Amino acid sequence: MLPDFAYHPDPLHTGSVKASDAACVCCEGHKGYVYTGPVYCVESLASEPCPWCIADGSLAARFDATFVDVYDSPSGVPTDKIEIISRRTPGFSTWQGNRWLFHCGDGATFLGAAGASELVTYPDAREMLRFEESTGGWSSGQVENFLAALDKDGNPTGYLFRCRNCGIHMAYADYT
Repeated sequence: MLPDFAYHPDPLHTGSVKASDAACVCCEGHKGYVYTGPVYCVESLASEPCPWCIADGSLAARFDATFVDVYDSPSGVPTDKIEIISRRTPGFSTWQGNRWLFHCGDGATFLGAAGASELVTYPDAREMLRFEESTGGWSSGQVENFLAALDKDGNPTGYLFRCRNCGIHMAYADYT
């Protein structure tokens, strides 16, 4: 069993963790899984870390590492939650750099990459994307074409989240 990550509950499904016989860069253990997502630290890591060293904070402490961008978190989110999300939660790979979404004074739960077909069942997330893209000066037609082009395995990609309190779904898009 993998550690419990409240903000990223299924890192195997999202591709942030994979099965591996490799030794962890932090604990040097062979635990059967490694983290494959981004690690932001000064020192380059010689190998991939295990999810347990992320969950217990030892990787972040040893390498002063973070795994996601929480710099645009809204005011009022407790610093302990920001710490858990940035230093004790697996991140996820994106085209330009990941960011975590927040709602109801807490970090949202990351559900994974999403394309147009996946987002059909999440109209609240589609509406958030529609609004976000419309503020960039695109016409409504360009926004709709962009939303239709979203591809969970390609470019552009949507990233789906769910509020831990009210259950609303949110998303943002990223592309090269």
